Amino acid sequence: MPEKKISGFRWRILALLFMATTINYMDRSIIGVLAPTLQEHVFHWTNAQYGYITEAFMLAYAVGMLLMGWLIDKFGTKIGYTLSISIWAIFSLAHSFVTVAMGWIGFALARFGLGIGEAGNFPACIKTVAEWFPKKERALATGIFNAGTNVGATLMPLILPLFVLNDGKNWRYSFYITFSLSVIWIILWWRTYKRPEIHRKVSEKELEYILSDSVKENIQKIPWGKVLPVKETWAFAVAKITDSVWWFYLFWGSIFLHDKFDLQLKGLALPLIIIYVMADAGSIFGGWLSSAFIKKGWAINKARKTTMFICAVIILPVIFATQTNDQWISVLLIGLAAGGHQAWSANIFTLVSDVFPKKATASVVGIGGMIGAAASIIAFFVLGHILDNSTKTGFFFAFLIAGSMYLICLLIVHLIMPKMTPLDDNLNHITSPAGAEPGAVKV
Repeated sequence: MPEKKISGFRWRILALLFMATTINYMDRSIIGVLAPTLQEHVFHWTNAQYGYITEAFMLAYAVGMLLMGWLIDKFGTKIGYTLSISIWAIFSLAHSFVTVAMGWIGFALARFGLGIGEAGNFPACIKTVAEWFPKKERALATGIFNAGTNVGATLMPLILPLFVLNDGKNWRYSFYITFSLSVIWIILWWRTYKRPEIHRKVSEKELEYILSDSVKENIQKIPWGKVLPVKETWAFAVAKITDSVWWFYLFWGSIFLHDKFDLQLKGLALPLIIIYVMADAGSIFGGWLSSAFIKKGWAINKARKTTMFICAVIILPVIFATQTNDQWISVLLIGLAAGGHQAWSANIFTLVSDVFPKKATASVVGIGGMIGAAASIIAFFVLGHILDNSTKTGFFFAFLIAGSMYLICLLIVHLIMPKMTPLDDNLNHITSPAGAEPGAVKV
């Protein structure tokens, strides 16, 4: 009797995660691409007012991370993810109804609603990857769906100049596109998703492979309050402080390039595309690298942290982005840092599913995401006011912090969680067999 082959339905599920993440970042990056145009020609915001708009998104994102993480763990990935993208689709469309008379407040309200909905994307994705992939493939799978962030951010500077003019005419069309794509995704997700244990298109061999390096879990829910005091939760939260750097590139990168090199909407397209293509490569490379280390026999702890250290070193040169008058050197330095961040991100997300039981992953990601969003709110408030007084000084310190933050956060993560010992259903450390290093897996 021929041996049953491992089916590959998990990669179809991953394709849906990639698609949703791409739409997610198309939505959230629109404001960053259009910011100089809307600021100068349509709404005439100050830097501080633009900061308030981004802060409204980040505040909602922080609250939404906690809410959506809890909701997705409680009601499951299918329902939770559907609710998340439905909310962000509605508020994405709401942007198109903002008038000049509403000013920055109208945009801030639309961004707030968008932030609540978009906060569910990463908790849902990480939970789905934990449900559908063995540990040895999770960093790669995370890197692939996380690459959607850069595809989405790349598409907008490529697409928007096709119909949005330099004076801002037709800017509303941007939000019609993302709303339509979100509706299509909801239909596909609802028709496709089930847990692998009950999905009729998953073969026995694939299910056995998916569960090959995971401990069987009971169905009892873990209360959010029980996850909060666990030190591993806060190790992940510290790593997520670096989200503020990524948001800085996304929301303020075009303003930096406009202010320093006088780039308009069409001139911003190629530099932003280069930055996000480099970020895309970094996301996939970072996921592949730690997975490759594990397949060579490295313990998960060593593989993840070595990869994160490499990422932190790659990011460091971005501190010189303001010190050159050549726009392409600045673009390449930011692109290299963005790629390093996405490689870092692919691995810190995987830390959660490496350590926590699957049923707690969305809650932990939500808590960490809330901390990252809170750090961004503080950073953007300060940056907006500094830029109104001194653009040169503001961006110098912003890039200095952006370049050095990762090494500091990695050190703190290692001090809090030196061995990455997995936790069981009751969030107690699982004792490794004699002679085995915590975090080691058989491949």
